[in-house]
Amino acid sequence: MINFKLLSTSLKARSGTLTLNNHVIETPCFMPVGTAATIKAMTTNEVMDFGYNIILVNTFHLMLRPGVETIVNHNGLHNFMKWNGAIITDSGGYQVFSLAKLRKITNEGVYFNSPIDGKKVFLDPKKSIWLQEQFGSDIIMSFDECTPYPADKKTAESSLDLSLLWGKQSKLSITKENSNLFGIIQGSIYDDLRDKSLSGLMEIDFDGYAIGGLSVGETTDERNKVLDNIAHKMPKEKPRYLMGVGTPEDIIEAVIRGIDMFDCVIPTRNARTGFLYTKHGILRIRNARYKDDMMPIDKDCGCYTCRNYSRSYLKHLDNCKEILGLRLNTIHNLYYYHELMSNIRDAIRINEFDNFVKEFYDLRK
Repeated sequence: MINFKLLSTSLKARSGTLTLNNHVIETPCFMPVGTAATIKAMTTNEVMDFGYNIILVNTFHLMLRPGVETIVNHNGLHNFMKWNGAIITDSGGYQVFSLAKLRKITNEGVYFNSPIDGKKVFLDPKKSIWLQEQFGSDIIMSFDECTPYPADKKTAESSLDLSLLWGKQSKLSITKENSNLFGIIQGSIYDDLRDKSLSGLMEIDFDGYAIGGLSVGETTDERNKVLDNIAHKMPKEKPRYLMGVGTPEDIIEAVIRGIDMFDCVIPTRNARTGFLYTKHGILRIRNARYKDDMMPIDKDCGCYTCRNYSRSYLKHLDNCKEILGLRLNTIHNLYYYHELMSNIRDAIRINEFDNFVKEFYDLRK
């Protein structure tokens, strides 16, 4: 079962607790992405030791490999990947966007050519929900069409209408009381379409509400305009989730507007390409100037990497394409993101979030 408690606010920013099947998550929270049932380069124990207790896993890719039967044989995803926290599963709707060249959309569902072997694969709301329930997810997402950007208004409205239809079918496909189904708001950058989508989803009545179709190519200003319009209209008593966003700056701006939950591949993906997050912005470890730099990534960071290794060593590992470099970079970025969210929560609770935001940006000047 799901229970969301709003504990404090600072302007529109919210702090609370989300209880999912006995897992308690403090919000605002960031959820690392484990597409293939792994946070790349990390063990699940390491991820939990950072302080994370919820991660996101991808339904579509796990359906293809290893397949639902293998995961069921392990008694679900938690045991398969040895993760003791909560799991949220993407419905496969994002792949309707990201695999546009490999799929055909119908009202009934989506036909894909598998990106692995080219075989035909069909996914519809009923199958998506069934897969997520078989996986034992703590939050499952309704099947939707992630609207591409740019999209003219007619296309965006047709897309959100299809997502509403699939949202109703997703709700009707639920068989387990503890599935905790979230609906996904679409409508591209059009305020009236976002309003229409939210209104339709609230009529269906979901356990939480997510904003989809952002971070797909729109500008930061366009994204923030969408959030300005829709976030405060989402049910106050239920969690608000912004899918696929983002950078530390994106998260700050969304929290300002009342968002509670985030996921993104950015901290782990960027770690593998040498983009490391600090309070002063991004440090690009591949820059030549770090060859003999004896400083840690961030002298005020308490992560294992910063406590033990220099920028010089990390640059050396990157130059040599050593696996250890990927791990140490990922450790740092995941630690940074967890600390960022913890500091955001603390600032909201003492009603100092506006000062926190000012300091956050001042340090990046």
